[in-house]
Amino acid sequence: MGATFGTWLLTWLRGDLVGSDAYGNSYYRLKGDKPARLGGGRFSRERRWVIYKGVPEGSKVPSEWHAWLHHMVNEVPQPRRRHAWEREHQPNMTGTAQAYHPQGSVLRGGRRVAATGDYEPWTPE
Repeated sequence: MGATFGTWLLTWLRGDLVGSDAYGNSYYRLKGDKPARLGGGRFSRERRWVIYKGVPEGSKVPSEWHAWLHHMVNEVPQPRRRHAWEREHQPNMTGTAQAYHPQGSVLRGGRRVAATGDYEPWTPE
């Protein structure tokens, strides 16, 4: 799935593979484009894009690659040692079977906790 025909053609003709992430997404820049600079307007920066592995979903892009794609950094992300407290990147699971549903959610099959009696509803007079 990955890319539309136009993106595939641009990538094949003028794309320069920069790297890939642990999820199989590939990152490109336009060959011979303007030198990379932070800030500036849309037309004053080099063109960068991603070819997703599988279904194109923006939340599949890890934060370090997101920063590179959006010109927040110029350095291409390199694999690094993760700290023990860091969680592995996870795409947005909303709308899937793995979506988060808090305790008591109807979608989780649970029931709401009974009111404790400290709530007094407002009634107009």
